[in-house]
Amino acid sequence: MGGRLAGRTVIVTGSGRNIGRAIALLFAAEGAAVAVNGHSDQAKVDAVVAEITAAGGRAIGVMADVSDPAQVRALVEETVRRLGPVDIAVSNVGRRLRQSFEEISIEDWTSTINHNLNSAFYLAHYVLPAMRQRGWGRVINISGYDGVTGHMAERAHNVTAKAGMHGLTKAIAREYGVHGVTCNTVFPGAIATVRDPAQYAHINREAVMDRLAIKHAGESEDIAEACLYLAADSGRFVTGQSIHVNGGEFMF
Repeated sequence: MGGRLAGRTVIVTGSGRNIGRAIALLFAAEGAAVAVNGHSDQAKVDAVVAEITAAGGRAIGVMADVSDPAQVRALVEETVRRLGPVDIAVSNVGRRLRQSFEEISIEDWTSTINHNLNSAFYLAHYVLPAMRQRGWGRVINISGYDGVTGHMAERAHNVTAKAGMHGLTKAIAREYGVHGVTCNTVFPGAIATVRDPAQYAHINREAVMDRLAIKHAGESEDIAEACLYLAADSGRFVTGQSIHVNGGEFMF
């Protein structure tokens, strides 16, 4: 397949649904071979792979819990074995539990940091050496705007992890730019996705819509398009940056 990512191999974690799915589908449509990753729902991962292959693209499904470094290593190794060296890595996994600070147990804290921050480090850890050797690579971290704004109450673990994710982005960008590798963070705002309603029951949707400069929620495809800009040649001079896709709800 031709396209802006023709000949590239991509891993998108958490790509069985929502934003990750949209990224996987768009990157595949632009010619990339895609490793679709999920943790608990094999059927959703298989469905994304089937959609890509039905359109003439190349994709594999790899189940892995990306909070476990051994499983991330296996994810990368299987991708390389079946699709080729990884050119683009997108970290798109997050747990957004709503808990007051005093409700957060040590186990809750550790689990959230592992899923939302350590997972991004693990993926970068296993793909960056080969990117450096080949002199080309893209690392994209999907964060959350509460990691910048702090506007979400009762999510201390998530806010901390998402803020740390962009720190990781900047560190990678500084160290690997000389090797032709870029690293950026995309911060989704009010995006219409399928999610656990119990974790969002406290959100006043009307208030959110009122804050938006563009008076409707975004779509997963809006995040995917931002990622494509960064992953393709269009993003060759962009690194260490935070790209906010939030309809103008917050402006930086």
